[in-house]
Amino acid sequence: MLVAPSILSADFAYLGEEVRSVCDAGADLIHVDVMDGHFVPNMTIGPVVVEGVARSSTKPLDVHLMVEDNNFFVDLFAPLKPEFISFHFESERHPNRLATKIRDLGIRPSLVLNPHTLPEVTEYLLPYLDMVLLMSVNPGFGGQKFIPDVVERAKRLKDLIEKRNPDCLIEVDGGVSDQNIGALKEAGVDVVVAGSYVFKNPKGYKEAIASLK
Repeated sequence: MLVAPSILSADFAYLGEEVRSVCDAGADLIHVDVMDGHFVPNMTIGPVVVEGVARSSTKPLDVHLMVEDNNFFVDLFAPLKPEFISFHFESERHPNRLATKIRDLGIRPSLVLNPHTLPEVTEYLLPYLDMVLLMSVNPGFGGQKFIPDVVERAKRLKDLIEKRNPDCLIEVDGGVSDQNIGALKEAGVDVVVAGSYVFKNPKGYKEAIASLK
């Protein structure tokens, strides 16, 4: 199980220090939530801030676009060379074309599904993807309650992946904790995004990440 702390829950007054701390504490990826205020009712950070995150991080970046104009934002963030760029199925008319563009930029493409979107929509897109991100909350804000239906959705997605692209990873984002990660692992999940559970954990980052692993 790979753990990707979401900097959405970090203290932005000390963002570089926060990123270095979670890397040292055992993070595998640094999850970066990019919101445009249109696709979701919130705005977060642009490439100038993420460039600073990249300098502070010793782990690869996992960029999650929650935007309407995916092509525009892919072009903005591609120069930072993140490991993954994830875009939402619900906001993209040509997902296979965008996934191909991301791969041609030397970045691993990932498709995001909102809680109401059926896993089966990925069937003919899986050959283009390196990862599918299942939202276990409605996107836009950190600290939301975990939607347990994601466990069944992950199982259905895993069945499709085994048939269409066995190398594709499954990531889950939203409300992940030590109370539900066992069920996610059993469902076939490979990567979890943890924001509040890591950054707001009174036991500290290292113990929080270790408890998930």
